[in-house]
Amino acid sequence: MSKLFYLGGKVAIVTGSSRGIGRAIAEALADAGARVVISSRKQASCDEVAAAINARCGEGRAIAIEASISNKAALEALVQNASSQLGPIDILVCNAASNPYYGPTLGINDDQFRKILENNILSTHWLVQMVAPGMIERKSGSIVIVSSIGAYMGSDVIGTYHLSKAADLAMVRNLAVEFGPHKVRVNAISPGVTRTDFAKALWEDPTMAAAFSQHVPLRRFGEPGEMAGAALFLASDASSYVTGQAIVVDGGMTIAPVA
Repeated sequence: MSKLFYLGGKVAIVTGSSRGIGRAIAEALADAGARVVISSRKQASCDEVAAAINARCGEGRAIAIEASISNKAALEALVQNASSQLGPIDILVCNAASNPYYGPTLGINDDQFRKILENNILSTHWLVQMVAPGMIERKSGSIVIVSSIGAYMGSDVIGTYHLSKAADLAMVRNLAVEFGPHKVRVNAISPGVTRTDFAKALWEDPTMAAAFSQHVPLRRFGEPGEMAGAALFLASDASSYVTGQAIVVDGGMTIAPVA
């Protein structure tokens, strides 16, 4: 059974992997045998994660390449450097995203709206355009986009972020149709509220955390490592007949009855 999840010889890029869900995914892929590229905006943070993975899994299992998802040239350099150092990219995990605005949609300005769409949708489109041609040529590859349960829900404070995450799922379905004949799979993970910096306002306050947890059937927040299992499944041969899908990992939140 373990062979289904074995990634020996595979090369993976994981964006936003210096912390949180992205780091947990990168660590899980490395533990399964892949060589991973740690990438985020700060080189020092990437170096720290890569060093920790190499200390645990063996030297050369992780490299660190700084790149901002808002900068196309930086992403091109990320893919080129990763390929030259480790070889062709077999797995792409688009995890990095941003949300610079919290409040009603009528209050968001054009720059904030544009930044959300560019960082959460356009950057993924860029990375796919850079990596997918090689996968198609080799007739092998897995692309995993980290969406959110926000893709299925409305919000009165982060509506544009939810909009961008719904677009992720549409992108997954369309790319899966395009790339399927070339044996390249495209899927998504939709995490629920997870104990990361993004949701810190919820889980740092004990009263707020307790109240929120009552709306989740499993009665708690998710942990970054619990999202990594879904990513490993989608990156590996264990999901060889899965494409165009989104795995919801939310402790049951989206199916919970209304109080």
